[in-house]
Amino acid sequence: MSFKGLNRKMLLMPALLALLVLTACGAKSSGSIVEGKVNVITTFYPIYEFTNEIGGDDINVINLLPVGVEPHDWTPRSQDIINTSKAQLFLYNGAGLEGWVPNFLKSLDSGSEVKAVAVSEGVDYIMTDEDDGHNHGGEAHAEDEHADEAHADEEHADEAHADEEHADEAAGDSLHTDPHTWVSPKSALIMAENIRESLVAADPEHQAGYEERYSKLVERLQALDSKFETELAKVPNKEIVVSHQAFAYLARDYGLSQHAIMGLSPDAEPRGQDLVNLAALVKEEGIKYIFFEELVSDKLAKTLAAEAGVETMVLNPVEGLTEAQEKNGDNYFTLMEKNLQNLIQALQ
Repeated sequence: MSFKGLNRKMLLMPALLALLVLTACGAKSSGSIVEGKVNVITTFYPIYEFTNEIGGDDINVINLLPVGVEPHDWTPRSQDIINTSKAQLFLYNGAGLEGWVPNFLKSLDSGSEVKAVAVSEGVDYIMTDEDDGHNHGGEAHAEDEHADEAHADEEHADEAHADEEHADEAAGDSLHTDPHTWVSPKSALIMAENIRESLVAADPEHQAGYEERYSKLVERLQALDSKFETELAKVPNKEIVVSHQAFAYLARDYGLSQHAIMGLSPDAEPRGQDLVNLAALVKEEGIKYIFFEELVSDKLAKTLAAEAGVETMVLNPVEGLTEAQEKNGDNYFTLMEKNLQNLIQALQ
């Protein structure tokens, strides 16, 4: 190799190394604190959307979970700790979905005045003996000394612990709370109300705007709820087989019966006998489709469908958007409408 060629390669090395570093970092949450506005941190997509709808231009919302990432095993980074320390509100689902929340809140700056709110509070939780796999009490990934030097915020930690332990204390260690509340529009209505109350409490000056936008969101959620009730009451079949146990609230509220390949967490691998039993159920009940999700591997769903001689179809738990969905302008309502149409087709 000539000296000129070698020199060119050496000049390219820093750029290549920088690209590798960026690639290794992976997708990160976007957004930054805006001075002079109510800054709200949300943990994942449905809460982010409802908060944006209600808050409008009066708030600045930062969603922690990046596009295209499944929330069950995601954990926050040090920049998320910094942003949340400066925010006024931290809105998370609760019910055990974000097992990292207690330690995350302990890691915030000692002077932080952020208010942590579990927006699923008030939903009639579903208990299950399935392992939740949500890494309760998991450590937040503090990539530098920031988290180690921060002091625990006992008030925030108490709120988080109370929420995470609420149902398990009542029902015993053998049961877990199903956290997938938002998948039912009926539960989403309760969550939206909690978000509205949180915004009004944090920023009473803009209450009128919050109330007005909240009313519009409620109208849309109620219309969606009514459509699910009306359309699913007509279908002759009620059994659905899904990739992971994310649709219990939807099934309970609209008269369906859910059978899941995996547990509450999409990482919970089924036993071989479980797949055999599900294949037998599919044939016995005349089920025509196995539902899968875009943010989770469809391998097991396709394996079961092939074994049972049926087809696959998407049923979206709306835990987040794919990059394609974000580009297409999809949201909670468009994805739930697609879910309804797929359910109608599958349950004929």
